[in-house]
Amino acid sequence: MKVRSGRTVRDLRRENRTAVLQRLYFDGPLSRFSLGPVTGLSSGSVSNVVAELVGEGLVEEAGSVDSAGGRPRTLLRISADSGYMIGVDVGETRVRIELFDLALTELARVERPLETRGPRRVDRYDVGVVVGHLREGIAEVLERAGIAAERLLGVGVGVPGIVARTAEDGAVVHGQTIGWDAVPLERLLRESRLLPETVPYYIDNGAKTLGQAEMWFGAGRGAQNAVVVLFGSGVGACVVADDMRPGRAVEWGHLTVRVRGRRCRCGAQGCLEAYAGAEALLERWAEAGGRPPVGADEETALTAMLAAAYPAPDADGTTAPADATALAVLEETAEYLGAGFSDLINLFQPERILVGGWAGLQLGARFLETVRAHATSYALSYPASHVRIDLGTLGPDAVTVGAAILPLADFFARGGRRAEADPEEQSPAWQTTLQERAAQ
Repeated sequence: MKVRSGRTVRDLRRENRTAVLQRLYFDGPLSRFSLGPVTGLSSGSVSNVVAELVGEGLVEEAGSVDSAGGRPRTLLRISADSGYMIGVDVGETRVRIELFDLALTELARVERPLETRGPRRVDRYDVGVVVGHLREGIAEVLERAGIAAERLLGVGVGVPGIVARTAEDGAVVHGQTIGWDAVPLERLLRESRLLPETVPYYIDNGAKTLGQAEMWFGAGRGAQNAVVVLFGSGVGACVVADDMRPGRAVEWGHLTVRVRGRRCRCGAQGCLEAYAGAEALLERWAEAGGRPPVGADEETALTAMLAAAYPAPDADGTTAPADATALAVLEETAEYLGAGFSDLINLFQPERILVGGWAGLQLGARFLETVRAHATSYALSYPASHVRIDLGTLGPDAVTVGAAILPLADFFARGGRRAEADPEEQSPAWQTTLQERAAQ
């Protein structure tokens, strides 16, 4: 049966269920009486939807609250154990896999280091090795938490590079900087037969999943237009604007900041990533005469560089001299980042620029104020005066949280119905709804 707008009764029921689930998720616990005004539904519709959701175990009672002159009203909330999601971050130094319940409480996690087996860092991204880490890690977190695979709403995966989709292979990753040329990652995961066919995979750029997490639950809440920067071995960004909802990953790290400059790992010269990415930063320190720890991974080496440039006071209150080489390289990096931020400011005129990623969080705590000053000096004065540059608030796990949001968002978009195992059945309408909620 169709209504006059062209939507079916089934569509309207799904939209009503989505509206109730959305409000309970972000604003709950709420009473049936409170749900009416915030969803725009009649009391009868609210009662019918709530009865369905309670009967299916998606919603549960959460105590009561006194009412004005009447009997207490029962509060309702989302049932956290009514569904589970897995979020995966295919990062620069490790693959991180986390299992969450519906309330995004972490239930189990596994980390697999990406070891360098040859002279080039790209060796650690051997496709078979990464797929093996995902396959083993997903099985391990499910076993640790005692959760059956059939209870998963889906698996979200954040990856470096551009993600395209085809009817045959699903998500295909074009990761030029890591040596992935049209890798059919979704098909490879499907072929592992680890999960039932009814459990979908949601694969997207890691900067975008970071951006989604910060916009929905972190420092981006309340902003209509923002850029969230992922700063690790390389750099990337997610732009969220009125005409780019729910966010779009942009290859910001490969903007040219110096003509005929340093060779970037993408093969071009003068990219921002060739100066501001953690890998390039450590290389520049060594080239200038610095001494990064031998055999250390990038995170350890960057920590050592920061300690050398900004030495902490000893127990007696004295402070050793700063390593002039490390300090000079970091100060130059702050200027390159400021110039890169000015490009984002001039192009997108965001309200906020948020810095995340393991390297961004480490470095930002030291010289974010310097980066702000350079960004302001290079950008046009009007957009620069209306932007705020801050660190993200969700920490180094933000990519996995954002990846786990992908199946969660699709689940709610369907009114709390599970998706078919169809890579084309994504729901950007729900992502838009989430972004609108974050802006409130």
